[in-house]
Amino acid sequence: MKTGQIVLLVMLIILAVLIVVVYFIGKRAQKRQQEQEEQMEAIKQTVSMLIIDKKRMKIKDSGLPQIVIDQTPKLLRGSKLPIVKAKVGPQIMTLVCDEKIFDSIPVKKEVKATVSGIYITAVKGLHGSIKVQTEEKKKGFFKNAMDKFQEKTGAKPIK
Repeated sequence: MKTGQIVLLVMLIILAVLIVVVYFIGKRAQKRQQEQEEQMEAIKQTVSMLIIDKKRMKIKDSGLPQIVIDQTPKLLRGSKLPIVKAKVGPQIMTLVCDEKIFDSIPVKKEVKATVSGIYITAVKGLHGSIKVQTEEKKKGFFKNAMDKFQEKTGAKPIK
């Protein structure tokens, strides 16, 4: 066998081993996630709260209890989480929100939220329905120039 074929064969074997390892790690992670979801479903509560503020913040700057910060993996401490400050009863609490519902949470409004520990999983409007807040993003220089060019050439309808 030539050396090129040997190197290629070794690389294929290493790649096959890596694929098998990733498969089993993925199955284990999926099982763990399923168990966590079952636990969260078991302890969820519906609470009426006034949303004061919501932001995406780093976990160390969020104001969560120190024990929560200590329990998070070191790699996740630098990532930004959706954090909600809300008045629940007489006390103000800092809660972590589910990424899927973060944009639908209204600020300065009272809502009924499904809370599991310090994690908000669902939100319903207490007085009426919740309107999804969509902020239009600013267009960049090149996007504006392209829109103007398309309008002038007739490829796009004039505003």
